[in-house]
Amino acid sequence: MLAVIGGLVTDAAFPQRSVWPLAILGVALLALALRRESARWGFVVGTVWGLSFFLVHIWWANEAVGVVPWVALSSAEAMMVGAFGAAWVWIRRWPPVRDRAVLAVPAFAIAWVAMEALRSAWPFGGFPWGRLAFSQTTGPLLRLASLGGTPLVSGLVAALGLTLAIGWWSLRRGMPGRGAVVLGVLVAVPLVSLAVPLDSRPEQGTTTVGIVQGNVSEPGLGAFDNAREVIGNHVAGTMELAQDHAGELDVVLWPENAADYDPRTDAQAAAEIDGAAQAVQAPILLGTQSYTFGADGKADARYNDYLRWDPGVGPVAVYAKQHPAPFAEYIPLRDVVRRFSSAVDLVTVDMKPGTGVGILPVDVDGRSVPFGIAICFEVAYDQIVADSVDAGAEVLVVPTNNASFGETPESEQQLAMSVFRAVEHGRAVVQVSTVGVSGVITPNGVVTQRTELFTAAATTAELPLRTSLTPATTLAPVLTWLAYGGAVLLVLIGVVTHPRRRSRTASGRTTSGRTSSGRTTSGRTTGGRNERGARVRARAEGDVRV
Repeated sequence: MLAVIGGLVTDAAFPQRSVWPLAILGVALLALALRRESARWGFVVGTVWGLSFFLVHIWWANEAVGVVPWVALSSAEAMMVGAFGAAWVWIRRWPPVRDRAVLAVPAFAIAWVAMEALRSAWPFGGFPWGRLAFSQTTGPLLRLASLGGTPLVSGLVAALGLTLAIGWWSLRRGMPGRGAVVLGVLVAVPLVSLAVPLDSRPEQGTTTVGIVQGNVSEPGLGAFDNAREVIGNHVAGTMELAQDHAGELDVVLWPENAADYDPRTDAQAAAEIDGAAQAVQAPILLGTQSYTFGADGKADARYNDYLRWDPGVGPVAVYAKQHPAPFAEYIPLRDVVRRFSSAVDLVTVDMKPGTGVGILPVDVDGRSVPFGIAICFEVAYDQIVADSVDAGAEVLVVPTNNASFGETPESEQQLAMSVFRAVEHGRAVVQVSTVGVSGVITPNGVVTQRTELFTAAATTAELPLRTSLTPATTLAPVLTWLAYGGAVLLVLIGVVTHPRRRSRTASGRTTSGRTSSGRTTSGRTTGGRNERGARVRARAEGDVRV
């Protein structure tokens, strides 16, 4: 029951409820549920916690692709948490970790960060949704994103969760002094985080952008069947901007899938887009698709492109999405998956990954400014965003299409990730969606503009251009690999130093010395053995210091 409640409580830390301290409480409940000294039990408890969290947190997957994929994805992610639960049981079998909170807390955090990193990379490229770091975008711990990115913030939330659990255990055992120390830590860490400076000032001037959310008349997958309408909606929004801002904008940003008829090959789409670009007197960055064809003339691959279209010129630069979404944009193991859901055949042509870094150049005051691009779910992947910043991105754009997710929290969860990336890399971020939520975010994580779901909107924003790198841009990958190595080492030490074999040996010696009267040869009574047995049982049930 603790695991079930813990997962639900943790979800409440994320949008739409966004009560950030609940992530700490949710992890604390998981730690309390993991007290039994059994790796199998740890796996079960972790999986149950994961199911109660992910089934709610990614409910939008059911909205978009149906029950079977939603349950399958939730179950796969939940088992990753189950693996963490089993690993934690092994790690705390090492006596220094078991007996000393000062070692247990960082060990717990290291194992959690390693688990999050693993499920964010494997299988099929991973699924980073629901990382604890993304729950902290309305709280003080967000400021730490600039120092160590998701590994630092997620690890700190996990550490505070175990700290809270230790405080609870301490109070139950009549140790108010230790409980007071725990309370002090829980209060001090967020307060100290507020002291981390965040600079949002322009370093290379500013850029003025237009943002168009065209909306769709039919939410869900039907939006893809009305591509002409979607292009027209975004053209209309751009024309609206042109009425008041023609010649004033450096670029106009359209979302992913804004022009699913590729203007590079479709004359009607090209004419509409070029007309809008000429009216606003600015290039347009827009989402489209391109195809490759086999010898039989049939499409054998497609790419999710983000294209720069210059007025009167046409396409001049393109970025292809590096991380297509498995089971949505392409279908791994298609023949196997089809046995569980015929929905796989809705994806008739698999999407292939692009190979270039997410950068598109935009001319600003006679200077070519690199705009960093992370298409849709790519904003959840640490390295994709970091690579664009390393390549010189001075501002970040997250074009996305949320039409398939209805009124679920998916779009707001994605906006929270964009907020996190803004602080992590010290860059202004624009999330621009077909249907919302679109938003403008300053480099210190403040959302200055945002739209509502399923509305049309056209607006402008002046964004600071920045070139300095935060520590997180280079340090976060190092922390991830340290977490991998640390977790493996801790588990191995726990396995090697596990005292069960020594306990069994000692138990065997005691039994062999017992007499028929119930006394051992050393004079110890059966009552003494019972006391020792009680202590062993207590430890087996997790009655340990951490």
